[in-house]
Amino acid sequence: MTMTMTITDEDCLAETLAFNERFETAAAGRPARGRALDAATMALLRRNRLGGDAPPVRLPQGQDRVVAGGVKVRVFVPDQVDGVYLHIHGGGWAFGSADGQDERLWQLATRTRLAVLSVEYRLAPEHPFPAGPDDCEAAARWLVDHAEAEFGTRRLLIGGESAGAHLSVLTLLRLRDRHGITGAFRAAHLLFGPYDLSMTPSQRSFGSRQLLSNTESLRGSYELLTPGTGPEQRRDPEVSPLFADLADLPPARIVVGTEDPLLDDSLFLAQRWQVAGAPVQLGVVAGAMHGFTLFPSTITERELRRQVDFLAGA
Repeated sequence: MTMTMTITDEDCLAETLAFNERFETAAAGRPARGRALDAATMALLRRNRLGGDAPPVRLPQGQDRVVAGGVKVRVFVPDQVDGVYLHIHGGGWAFGSADGQDERLWQLATRTRLAVLSVEYRLAPEHPFPAGPDDCEAAARWLVDHAEAEFGTRRLLIGGESAGAHLSVLTLLRLRDRHGITGAFRAAHLLFGPYDLSMTPSQRSFGSRQLLSNTESLRGSYELLTPGTGPEQRRDPEVSPLFADLADLPPARIVVGTEDPLLDDSLFLAQRWQVAGAPVQLGVVAGAMHGFTLFPSTITERELRRQVDFLAGA
């Protein structure tokens, strides 16, 4: 099998780096999301997505449903449905929600003709590992069993951002290892995920730059997700999919920016995915920081078009 790697958006590198600088300056006074935070600070950060002032917009096109095991999902169904995309949101396993990207997920649904289900998985630290993966696994199993009856299709795709990318890979592995389910999901779309929670070299060396993620915030997020564990314990393949057997997984598109502490995670995962036998598209975005697609910019618009093309064609 093949892996294609592209370094993209070098033509707008100056714009991208300027955005990073503005973000870093604005973020200097914010509390680090990964630290052990008091309840009031945690609640404030959860209300104000990424520390911003405006809460997410809930669209009337979104429907809140409960599926297997009482797991909640947010559902968007376009007029024509050619498949179903299981979306898993990011937020360091401790922040974010299924309704945090209504506008983007509805746009994705209409442009790809995919019904989109976003999982409202339980968050750390109130619900540490394995609660979040359990919820994503339950939603995926429900979709495998009910997609045809509910949406008229068995064409399934999966993906997410950051922690959501990590949970997407764990979900595919759990379907294979616990239920013998392979081939149900045709493709995975993985944006800037952490796949080695013992920390890859790029994670350890990134330092304290106040971008959306850095060495300290990642270490703190891992402690929130897996309390009482150390790096060696977090190398467990059930926690860090970079160390798992990746056989029988679907084709993937893996995307990361060059200014992301998780750069190595995507580079290493793409290599292992390809060696395991599935096609991989690896996109490395020049100058992009972690979570770059959450902010309006030229590279975000381009990346969203690439995502649409990949999911629509998978």
